[in-house]
Amino acid sequence: MQGVKMNTSTIFFQALFLGIGATISMDIWLLILKIFKIPTLNFSFLGRWVGWIFQGKLIHQTIAQSPQIKGEYLLGWIAHYSVGIIFALSFVFIASSDWLIHPQFYSALLFGLVTVLIPFFIMQPAMGNGFASSKTPHPFLNCLKSLMNHSVFGCGLYLTAKLFQI
Repeated sequence: MQGVKMNTSTIFFQALFLGIGATISMDIWLLILKIFKIPTLNFSFLGRWVGWIFQGKLIHQTIAQSPQIKGEYLLGWIAHYSVGIIFALSFVFIASSDWLIHPQFYSALLFGLVTVLIPFFIMQPAMGNGFASSKTPHPFLNCLKSLMNHSVFGCGLYLTAKLFQI
């Protein structure tokens, strides 16, 4: 496949499916955690936060105590996959479309790890959990789980790209 050039729409659709595949990888990981009774992400809270953003409120004392938003669970899932797709598009833009032809594991893993900065420094503080979960009862454990989740996302980028090569 050396020397193959892809057009913009092909790159876009591959990046779109890359984001979906990587997010599915993360969801499988979250399901495994739930099977072992390890608390995971609450997509209702994500949906509540996004819903309130649409109403002009970004920062909450604690998202769990903020009033519910109609359809917040579905909105949370839509946001989760939208972010996964945006991350994948960003990754392909940074790594170049050549990465789709010759995926490299470590660049995908590193990118996955870097994406944890979004929840650490934007989402968690805005939801009332402090920077890097500092206001939660177990900040280190929560940060470790976030790092693992985003590592799995990075691995999912790589695995999905390898599936394109079949």
